[in-house]
Amino acid sequence: MPRETPYLQVADALRARIKAGEWKVGDKLPSRARIGEEYGVGQSVAQRAMERLIIEGLLEGRAGSGTYVSRPRERLRMVRSRQHEGCGGSPFRADMEKQGRDGQWESSSAARTPAPDRIAERLAIRPGDMCVVTNYEYLADGLPVQLSRSWEPMAITDGTPIVLPEMGPHAGAGVIERMRSIGVDITSAVEVLRPARASQEQANLLGISVGDLVMVVERTYYDADGRPVEAADIVVPDIRWEIAYEIDIDPAAT
Repeated sequence: MPRETPYLQVADALRARIKAGEWKVGDKLPSRARIGEEYGVGQSVAQRAMERLIIEGLLEGRAGSGTYVSRPRERLRMVRSRQHEGCGGSPFRADMEKQGRDGQWESSSAARTPAPDRIAERLAIRPGDMCVVTNYEYLADGLPVQLSRSWEPMAITDGTPIVLPEMGPHAGAGVIERMRSIGVDITSAVEVLRPARASQEQANLLGISVGDLVMVVERTYYDADGRPVEAADIVVPDIRWEIAYEIDIDPAAT
């Protein structure tokens, strides 16, 4: 996002002053009018800059009192692990439980959705082939953590109890467990990380600002024959989470 945007310039300046120690944890910031006057911007621009720092966790607003420097929000680690993937349930829930957090999600699915070109390429199907697409909003202790859009070819799941991922006897289970229930054994996954900027929709759902840095994990699951069976784009806000990979090592191979 271009830094010439006025509210971002003001946010950068305020952030620098906080980090330099001009205002310490618990200190009250000047009013919006005072900040606007100091930087030659309107109160609405000053307010937007302060809201940006509230989202980042540097500031907190207190109703009827003002805006104060808060203790910086901890940037947490999200572990991508073979152990979590093979846990027999949701890998996300397993990761959150390990951190002492309650992992939940909301979802919506649409069947018979034509695969766009890039998804068709990842799934080794023809563009326009029918898929089930499912959008997920993942929460930890009720707060948004990540988004995901999953594509599953209907050639694999149509007519089975798992055609809609969050309905039927395996609702709430991970992709590996669901596919195993219909005789499809997922044996490998490929994940490609791509940095991106949050769209308006992503920002609204994640509680961040448009243009904030996000990491997109392009995950593709493969069965024992090397056939792609699911493709998902997982969106993680960089300001709150770092992504780490846990790699198993066979002691016999060392």
